[in-house]
Amino acid sequence: MIELIEVSKTYLLGKDQQVQAVKPTNLQIQSGEFVVITGRSGSGKTTLLNLIAGLTRPTSGSVLLDGHDLWSLSDKEQSLLRNQTVGFIFQFPSLLPSLRVLDNVVLPTIFEESGAVSNEKYARAKELLATVGLSDKLRAYPRQLSAGQQQRVVIARALLNQPKLLLADEPTSNLDEQTETEIMELFRQIHTTTGITMVMVTHTSQLVRYGTRAISMAMGQVLNSGD
Repeated sequence: MIELIEVSKTYLLGKDQQVQAVKPTNLQIQSGEFVVITGRSGSGKTTLLNLIAGLTRPTSGSVLLDGHDLWSLSDKEQSLLRNQTVGFIFQFPSLLPSLRVLDNVVLPTIFEESGAVSNEKYARAKELLATVGLSDKLRAYPRQLSAGQQQRVVIARALLNQPKLLLADEPTSNLDEQTETEIMELFRQIHTTTGITMVMVTHTSQLVRYGTRAISMAMGQVLNSGD
């Protein structure tokens, strides 16, 4: 599903200063894995996730997603591939406050070529919201939900287009311990029932038990790929 070949990322800070966020890395993630990437703040784990997603262009190396070399594609081709293949869950819910829960979930549909939301997608959104325990919140606005409920909406939205890959960046960092457990159990349930490939970044090493493989990072380097 994912292959990184000698991938690195260096940021320029001013004229003479450089920061190598990710050192040259080779990594393979097979279809159906649930990989948990851990490391301290600034270790490069979020940059690695963004490289996998094609959200950040590598300084060197190649990123292959589902057999496609991401940076050999046009911007439009990249966007379509991400929309059809990848679901994203970020640290903060990023829901549109002016839209009700159901409309927030179907939002990815507007990036499809038709640009229209079909009845089928609305039906799937309702099913997903039931799966994450929010069937009674379809018409609620984000401000009327708890942090955990908002994150459940984001999970439903990420699954709308039936992606092959789910990427999550610190999805529980702003949640209390009980809600964190509930969200992680939901991730485990989704992985078990669908077989979707999942990659999650977290600074909480205790969460590696939810995955099928753990990767640790420090100072931009993959210390343990868990192979």
